[in-house]
Amino acid sequence: MDSSLSPTPFDHQNTEPKKTFTTSLTHLRSNHFKEDTYFVSELKPSEAKSLQDLKHKLSSSSFAASSSMWGVPLLGGDDRADVILLKFLRARDFKVGDSLRMLEKCLEWREEFKTEKLTEEDLGFKDLEGRVAYMRGYDKEGHPVCYNAYGVFKERECLVLERGVKLLHFKPGGVNSIIQVTDLKDMPKRELRVASNQILSLFQDNYPEMVATKIFINVPWYFSVIYSMFSPFLTHRTKSKFVISKEGNAAETLYKFIRPEDIPVQYGGLSRPTDSQNGPPKPASEFSIKGGEKVNIQIEGIEGGATISWDIVVGGWDLEYTAEFVPNAEEGYAIVVEKPRRMKASDEAVCNSFTTGEAGKLSISVDNSLSRKKKVAAYHYTVRKSTTAV
Repeated sequence: MDSSLSPTPFDHQNTEPKKTFTTSLTHLRSNHFKEDTYFVSELKPSEAKSLQDLKHKLSSSSFAASSSMWGVPLLGGDDRADVILLKFLRARDFKVGDSLRMLEKCLEWREEFKTEKLTEEDLGFKDLEGRVAYMRGYDKEGHPVCYNAYGVFKERECLVLERGVKLLHFKPGGVNSIIQVTDLKDMPKRELRVASNQILSLFQDNYPEMVATKIFINVPWYFSVIYSMFSPFLTHRTKSKFVISKEGNAAETLYKFIRPEDIPVQYGGLSRPTDSQNGPPKPASEFSIKGGEKVNIQIEGIEGGATISWDIVVGGWDLEYTAEFVPNAEEGYAIVVEKPRRMKASDEAVCNSFTTGEAGKLSISVDNSLSRKKKVAAYHYTVRKSTTAV
């Protein structure tokens, strides 16, 4: 049976005084709009009237007989339909005519691509799960998180969104939008220009208010130039949802929205594709390492014969990592569990375990003394006691 020890305070060591700084995170969103609760009772009288008018106009349109989205009939009094219709109204500032045209175009687009009939086989996720297109955990506010590596999976962007949207409640007060993380690593400039226009148009026109925040990571330097070209064609509400993070800042960015244990290891988190087989992820402890600083994590109270397993990661590593076991007995000698090694920026989380021969503590060290950059980090661990007497 597993038991977890409470995290202990860190031992911070400044090897030499250095001015620290955090690499700035570029946000293209400002004045982020508050998410709608979708309670009709909370609407302004004019908004409630717009909802009724949209229903009436939709019932009289040529799309009335086939007006269904994500398995929800848009006509007939279903509360879930109100949530979907309010998303289209919100996207067009409750202008009924504009909202109806947007809704009809979306219904036409969905019919063309047969999105309502897609299955997991059609989506082609079986061989791609955990690599280039997948759902993984939730953000800090309970939104499902969808990841896709756009350079590899660009032609199936709408299919990735479909999978995420199917996890939503479509109920007033429920979780009615997702977080989408798009990896732009290794995208050529010309291809990125075309792809960005397509992906943002798709996002804005066919999935209104379905994405609470869209995070672009590993963004190349020339993206800002490309963004300025199509930005005028995006609504302020759409642009407010974007978070743009340059290459090398993925962990720093994602930690602001998602717990480390839910972030994939390739982006500086602790989550591996096989973790779901072991139940809910174990909560991680977050910490930061300033430039010129060394941090020691002391995990004490480990009994003899127990096995301790741990995962640890530092965003954009580029520092030295080591681990040793220190016996409680005064005559005992420290055991080097992992020799000091320089972690590369591309290295994923360390996962290791050690079975003790006597009682003591595990000391994990990360040494950032050769860098001036502050880095985010996280770890978690479990201790399994011995089933035999020591």
